[in-house]
Amino acid sequence: MSRTDVRPKLLIVDDEPTNLQVLRHILQDEYRLVFARDGHKAISLAKEQQPDLILLDIMMPDLDGLSVCRLLKSEHSTRSIPVIFVTALSDVDDEAIGFEAGGVDYITKPVSAAVVKARVKTHLNLVHLDEIRETRLAIVQRLGRASEYKDNETGMHVIRMSHYSRVIARAAGFNEHDADDLLNAAPMHDVGKIGIPDSIIRKPGKLDADEWREMQRHAEIGAEIIGQDDSSLLQMARRIALYHHEKWDGSGYPEGLKGEAIPIEARIVAIADVFDALTSVRPYKKAWTVDDAVNLIVSESGKHFDPTLVDVFVQEIPAILEIKARWVETE
Repeated sequence: MSRTDVRPKLLIVDDEPTNLQVLRHILQDEYRLVFARDGHKAISLAKEQQPDLILLDIMMPDLDGLSVCRLLKSEHSTRSIPVIFVTALSDVDDEAIGFEAGGVDYITKPVSAAVVKARVKTHLNLVHLDEIRETRLAIVQRLGRASEYKDNETGMHVIRMSHYSRVIARAAGFNEHDADDLLNAAPMHDVGKIGIPDSIIRKPGKLDADEWREMQRHAEIGAEIIGQDDSSLLQMARRIALYHHEKWDGSGYPEGLKGEAIPIEARIVAIADVFDALTSVRPYKKAWTVDDAVNLIVSESGKHFDPTLVDVFVQEIPAILEIKARWVETE
């Protein structure tokens, strides 16, 4: 019984058969190869075969490689396929045009076997890393949604508070990457509620002392669920889950951390979470007005919340209200 060939698939496009043969000789032992001798066929094969990477000549009759690349990048089904131009055009301006068209790399002819192999391997590894990150992110988002099924919170709450957190983070000095990590980690803040009994989570009245102690365990349970991981995103998610109920004055839980000992992402999420909870309708309460919610947060500056971040939050109210209007509750 033959085994399925799981080697990466490459689409090689060149109108000169000799050039196709050169690349075949260099790559055939490590990859599955598909060939096209014109731009139209290349587009058709890219859609049909979904190669992992495309090696594309530029100077071809009728439809040149630059046009092919632009068309591939305009199609949803092919836009994520990396394109490496393989061409005799070697000027810096030519390379710039290739990158503007959507290419990820540029190899000049006559080609070196070592260069071709190295560039192909590098870009396939980058694709793999992107896929890992996207998969990890999808898992994080789905795990974040799981807590919604245990609580009275809604999907809109999780979306809003995550975007509020990102706005505050950017204004507080986070770079784009770290702010995006916060946006994607924040939905996991209450994932530990999965481990809290429904009788406590859904109790309509006030919790007694024993029930409250059990409820507080959701922070540590959340950290246990997320676990230890090398991913900066998951590390941030763990810190948020564990520490988003700590308070600036040290009166929070689970560890009674105080001031800047509380991770900044947890301090940001605390503000975003409380603001959205106050201004949202719940089965047990009406929504507060924005002014009342902001006034409460300001009054808790230096007690519950980081004073500097409260100032940032107030400064960013216009952007936060735009987010609130964009993701309104649905019946």
